Amino acid sequence: MATTISRAGPADLDALAVLFDAYRQFYGQAPDLARARQWLRERLRFGESVVLVARRNGTAAGFVQLYPMFSSVRTARTWILNDLYVDAAARRNGVARALLDAAATFAREDGAAGICLETTRDNAAARALYRDAGWHEDATQWYSLGL
Repeated sequence: MATTISRAGPADLDALAVLFDAYRQFYGQAPDLARARQWLRERLRFGESVVLVARRNGTAAGFVQLYPMFSSVRTARTWILNDLYVDAAARRNGVARALLDAAATFAREDGAAGICLETTRDNAAARALYRDAGWHEDATQWYSLGL
């Protein structure tokens, strides 16, 4: 079963909201599908983030959300990989890695200087994934990918 990645649009909102609500619950937030949907709708509507959605067999299986920022020193755009989530039923199938690779490709094609993200020190699975995908842990950011 192949994983496909595409940039999310309005037609993806309902499926993404379910995943985003599950993501928020993973981090201890109370379930609130309406709030999750509204948050995503506003980010997409106002162009405040880029969301890439992974599908397996036509079903939304995960997403990554990127927020833009700028580096004055490098005089370039950079991206914050703020959210990465894969549905429990789709894990261990390469979906997270496909999303990371798609985020890097997006940023590269956008002309960005890099991507950064943070994760907790005890998130061993995520840290292993980032390292395997070529991300580097350093003193100022948990992980960064220079492009």
